[in-house]
Amino acid sequence: MEGTKIPYKMLSQDAYSQWLGIEILECEIGRCKVAMMVRKEMLNSMYKAHGGITYSLADTAFGFAANTHGKFAVSIETSINHIEAVNEGDYLTAESVIEKVNNKLGFNIIEVKRGDELVALFKGVVYRTQKDWEE
Repeated sequence: MEGTKIPYKMLSQDAYSQWLGIEILECEIGRCKVAMMVRKEMLNSMYKAHGGITYSLADTAFGFAANTHGKFAVSIETSINHIEAVNEGDYLTAESVIEKVNNKLGFNIIEVKRGDELVALFKGVVYRTQKDWEE
């Protein structure tokens, strides 16, 4: 399967990312940029976006970019730094770029932004399986 088509297939099969309202803005081999709008039901008790929202957006970008190489790829370690609070109505983007790739591992840094403002920084390690993506 052509690598740049894989994220679209993944999104079509991912009910959670669809519930979040994630859309793919850009996609190429080793890179994917996604976006979403923060809704009221995503807020915590302090009326700010739950930390899992920015994590989920970044994780989706991470997974999509990692799989563009054509093999099933799964995360084995991730972490996030929440830098700024996120509010209802904020339009967020997350861009994942493969920083380093070898046969089995990939290392990514994903920036989550509100406009030009960095609101979270996600780091991830992905394991590449031998299983090919199929149409």
